[in-house]
Amino acid sequence: MTNSFQNSRRDLRERAFQALFNIEMGAELLAASQFAYGYDKVTGEDAQVLELPIFLLSLVTGVNNHKEELDNLISTHLKKGWSLERLTLTDKTLLRLGLFEIKYFDETPDRVALNEIIEVAKKYSDETSAKFINGLLSQYVSEAPSANKS
Repeated sequence: MTNSFQNSRRDLRERAFQALFNIEMGAELLAASQFAYGYDKVTGEDAQVLELPIFLLSLVTGVNNHKEELDNLISTHLKKGWSLERLTLTDKTLLRLGLFEIKYFDETPDRVALNEIIEVAKKYSDETSAKFINGLLSQYVSEAPSANKS
């Protein structure tokens, strides 16, 4: 089996998105993270449980722990007439993930986090959604660039 992921931060962001999506569908956090990380790595009955990268776990745990706060931030940046409930689960999950990294990961420059989540959005959503995510997160970044890291 070829390994389509090479443990780059982009790949781990993508796996974090997959885990968060599964959590929204009722999966448990650790099980969803392990599956997202290892589904294409573990083969055979003798396969060991893979150690999850800290970056992946930090993203999944952080988004999960700050979900209400992230949803409130997303809601305040939606255009009039839009609500969180109108967003697709894919877009909502991508926005939460991108916003969490922008807000809480000091080691990742805001623009890098923004560009990375847009690349994930292009893969899992459509061009319109990627532009929407770019617009909302760019607005957040531009409003308070020095206050975005907590």
